Amino acid sequence: MPAPPRPAGRPGIPPGSIALVVNGGLMRGLRAHARLTGAGAVFLGEVQTAPVFRLWSIEDRFPGMMRAEAGGASIAAELYAIPHAGFAAVLESEPDGLCVGRVALADGTSPLGVLAEPRLVQGREEITAHGGWRAYLRAKGIHPL
Repeated sequence: MPAPPRPAGRPGIPPGSIALVVNGGLMRGLRAHARLTGAGAVFLGEVQTAPVFRLWSIEDRFPGMMRAEAGGASIAAELYAIPHAGFAAVLESEPDGLCVGRVALADGTSPLGVLAEPRLVQGREEITAHGGWRAYLRAKGIHPL
């Protein structure tokens, strides 16, 4: 599978910051969002991934998203500009098994984003068909905070 394109001069990313795609608890209105804003992140907009990802629920606490060889879908996410120092602080507080990698977006860019290591999703409920973490929480009647 070819590597996704790297972002080139993505608009809205100030000097000293990077673009970050989040797809779970760090999104607006969810339990860990304050960690993101507390690190100086600025919301740039809702985004959709390219249709090459799969999503799992990790004990209904947070999602795990991985790039798929087959069976991928477009997943709802959010894009932020986050200062370099804040980026490290946010990532250090993420649950074990979540990591950073390039997330191919529907617009053809591939900013950094939160992904899952394969070991994290083994034996977990796949929720790709919901199209995103918020939709899954709504479908299950789970309060997001």
